[in-house]
Amino acid sequence: MRIVVTGASGRLGRSVTAVLRDAGHLVLSVDRAILAGDDGEAIDLKDAAATAGVLGRFAPDAVVHLAAIAVPFSAPERTIFTTNTGMAFTVIEAAVAAGASRVLVASSPTVLGYGAPDWAPARLPLDEREHRRPTNAYALSKVCVEDAVEMFARTNPGIRFATFRPCYVIAPDEWAGAPTQQGHTMIERLQRPEFAAVSLFNYLDGRDAGEFVDAWLRADGAPSGARYFVSAPDALALRPLSELLPVFHPGTARLAAALTGTASAFSSGAALRDLGWAPRRSWRTELPADAVALLEASERTLETERSAS
Repeated sequence: MRIVVTGASGRLGRSVTAVLRDAGHLVLSVDRAILAGDDGEAIDLKDAAATAGVLGRFAPDAVVHLAAIAVPFSAPERTIFTTNTGMAFTVIEAAVAAGASRVLVASSPTVLGYGAPDWAPARLPLDEREHRRPTNAYALSKVCVEDAVEMFARTNPGIRFATFRPCYVIAPDEWAGAPTQQGHTMIERLQRPEFAAVSLFNYLDGRDAGEFVDAWLRADGAPSGARYFVSAPDALALRPLSELLPVFHPGTARLAAALTGTASAFSSGAALRDLGWAPRRSWRTELPADAVALLEASERTLETERSAS
């Protein structure tokens, strides 16, 4: 396919673009700045005329919109909200006008509002039925983006639309020690559960995200207007979430009791059902084997100490 990927220079965009190109697609990278060696288009996606011009000239079969202010509170709340919603509407509108038959837009698990002190879910693991309760401008912008996609799906029945909620994205170099989005290494996030607790210990290898996008693009029978959680198969934690979630998120103990072993708090079951996609990578497969062994041995020692006390 001919595919436009917006936000292609970002943490998620780099992985998605690489996977799509490796799968044989012709991908046009679009972002404010394009990575060295990438023959893409550097434009301001808030500029409707420029965005429509780029997409119109390329005539894509599909558009994958990833561009956004991606970190809550990294800019003034009004700026985050207006930028993210405005860019999404502009890109979707341009994709429709350019004749794209598929439009996939990135949302976020934060639409559920799990950062609030009194947050408690209706079910665990979390799935697409969970009520959206945004608590900041970033999450609210993603709720509005999801609703915009559903509106375009209702009014353009010949085009397939969807949104997906990728969990905390880990780029390939971060398994080797490069800092993650919050500035911690992966080893630190496993050793210090409070670092990952704010996101319910969710994560996703960027390459798995790219493979989800490719699966969605190829799945002709997938419903239009759907939403998908896209998560790693396990939790980013050394201890079961049945133990950890109640510590950091009071009120979750009853539901978390089912999250034993390595179970994640997020279900990607809808993506498996509709697309046949399932994640292939976890921290146990991607971290160096010696690091995994040391982490697990350290946790066993701490568990023995906790039991003795």
